[in-house]
Amino acid sequence: MPALTEKNLFSNPHAQMNILAFWFLIGAEVVVFGCLFGIYVSVQELTTNGPGAKELFNLSEIIISTIVLLSSSFTCALGVFTLKHEKKRMTLIWFLLTISLGIGFVVLEAIEFMAYVGEGATISSSAFLGAFYMLLGTHGAHVVFGIVWISMLLIQLVLHGITKDTAPKLFIASLYWHFIDVVWVFIFTVVYLLGKV
Repeated sequence: MPALTEKNLFSNPHAQMNILAFWFLIGAEVVVFGCLFGIYVSVQELTTNGPGAKELFNLSEIIISTIVLLSSSFTCALGVFTLKHEKKRMTLIWFLLTISLGIGFVVLEAIEFMAYVGEGATISSSAFLGAFYMLLGTHGAHVVFGIVWISMLLIQLVLHGITKDTAPKLFIASLYWHFIDVVWVFIFTVVYLLGKV
């Protein structure tokens, strides 16, 4: 049986329309995150005598979260590779690893937030913290959505196998997952690295 190529993977018109709709979604998401980054950058110095980025952030813990999330992009790419070669079992394994790493990232972020709140750094403490929680909370919600989305697609994959209907859906979900990983790279750079400078 020949491998699913880019051409026959998206050969049905419905899949092509879904891909087009996905790029519109990504365009809208770029605008949303662009606004959130703009708000954060404009208020990051407004700490109201509370903790700022230098006092609050522990880069070693954030680096662990970053490695976990970026590793999920790698497993996701391997999932797409095996998907295109119609290896159902390996596709399931790689995407299950992706989901597991995503859950690990969400747990680490929740622990980070609880530690900050425990120190009195709540969302209402300052404009800086409000923008910080809004930006990272929105990204975290996207990660959770991605986990649920891929999980539901894996159920379809188990029930129906790799077909011209199931394969494009997983491929589009993988693009979404890579997008939220790219957003995290910007968050890590703008919020954490520049915040500690």
